[in-house]
Order: sequence, then C-alpha cells, then structure tokens
Amino acid sequence: MNNIIPQEYNVTQNCRGTIKGHRPLVIWFSGLSGSGKSTLANLVEKDLHKKGIHTYSLDGDNIRGGLNSNLGFSEADRTENLRRIAEVSKLFIDSGTLIIAAFISPLKTDRELIKKIIGKENFIGIFVNTSIEECERRDVKGLYKKARAGEIKDFTGINAPYEKPFDFDVVINTEETGLEESVNKIVNYIQPKLRLNSNE
Repeated sequence: MNNIIPQEYNVTQNCRGTIKGHRPLVIWFSGLSGSGKSTLANLVEKDLHKKGIHTYSLDGDNIRGGLNSNLGFSEADRTENLRRIAEVSKLFIDSGTLIIAAFISPLKTDRELIKKIIGKENFIGIFVNTSIEECERRDVKGLYKKARAGEIKDFTGINAPYEKPFDFDVVINTEETGLEESVNKIVNYIQPKLRLNSNE
C-alpha cells in the first residue's frame, strides 16, 4: 500500500456535474428481502430519468452475479459485499452520476462504513420499513419459505439480524403508503439536493 499513489485528473467531479446539470448522489435503499426496496428504487430511477437526471442502478442480486460472485453470505462476506459496492458508488459519484442502490444492508456498522466511504454529504438513506410478517407473506422470491425449511442459512430477518436504521433521511412504510405516494415522497426529498452550488 505504501507504493500506491492516487492519480490526479484535470477533469474533476465538479466539471462533470456542470455538464450533467446536477450534483451526483447515492440514494441507498435498505430494507428486508421482499420489503419493496428494489421496486421503489426502480420507480424512483424512472422518475428521475424522465426529469433528465443521469442515473445508474446497483442491485444486490445483479452485483452478486458479477462483481461479487466470489462472496457468500457469512457476516464477513456481507460486509465485504457492501464495502465493494460503496467503493463502486464512490467512483460513480466522481463520474457525476446519481446512483440508485438497493441492498438489505442489515447492520448499523456496515451502513456507517458505507457512508464513510461514499461521504455523508453524498449519501441519502431510504429505509423501506416493511414488517417481517408482510415480507414473509409476499415472499416474492420464495426465500422465506426456504429459510424456514432450513435450506438457507443466515437469512436476514429469520436467523440473521436486521438492525433498523434510525438515521436515514426518508422512511417508507409500504404497508401504509402506496407506490405512487412513496415515489413522490422520495423524489421530492432528493430534488433540492441535486442543485449545483453557485461556485461550481
């Protein structure tokens, strides 16, 4: 590590943001499997894209099929999974792009690491607060059934913990709030934060 010297570039994040016309941010959705975070993330990106915002989505299953295909689901592997995703998000931030990230990210320590890597000023947390009972009732991927049968170990909400984030910016309860209202709430929170500073 002592021989690693980061390259400095003439084209900066601010330069890229000026061309795109908005600040880069990471919109991080956290919630149990089946909570609706990926559905909401997809709809929020669609809405922002229509508004001319340059976006890119990162989703758990997609990342694990490529970049993180060598990782399992132990606590150490989950931490490494999220660390890599945060580092990728940081690169996208430097490119001037708004990132939509949807990951269970169940532990407070991991979420703090994510924010430290990305930078708190670039991070917006969305907690999709859906009860374990409702997530299990939906069971859109059949994972809860497998976890209850002992076919999946360390499954969040069943035999691995999910520590609710109390410091996230927006909380969405999908059992009480419809999709359209939820998307509007999130987008309305994001939009003012996309404005470039006058000195940029």
